[in-house]
Amino acid sequence: MLPATPQAHATYAALHADCAALGTRLFTVTVMDEATHLTHRAYTSHPLEYPVSGTKPITRDGWYAQCIAARQVFVANTTPEFARYFFDHALITSLGLGSCINVPLFAAAGPVLGTVNLLAEEHHFTPEKLAAYRALINGCHVALLTAMSRI
Repeated sequence: MLPATPQAHATYAALHADCAALGTRLFTVTVMDEATHLTHRAYTSHPLEYPVSGTKPITRDGWYAQCIAARQVFVANTTPEFARYFFDHALITSLGLGSCINVPLFAAAGPVLGTVNLLAEEHHFTPEKLAAYRALINGCHVALLTAMSRI
């Protein structure tokens, strides 16, 4: 996988800053590679724990069915809600994080290119905050798709 272009990095960094202002404590962007059955981390707020070089196998589980196949935002406001899908849940909780959302990014007629992943303390993602995060992501949707398609 090629590193993110400077323009892609700038897009991710700007969204990260906006999401951090709403309370996001861990921010990553992952890009899907169905051919290799891996996701690649394209951006991270925590390079020691979650380096950009990181990959995860694509597992066709309940998370995949909801977030990738059905193209719906995955929301987990407690650790037990995401622990069954995230093998790194112990690391996540060791960082004081207990909730997450994963937002799939796709063009209308195309496959999911990747996800924006936001984590915070338990019960952070209220309906109001979800709406605010979705507005931020929607505001840079085209730039995100462009960034993900160039990796």
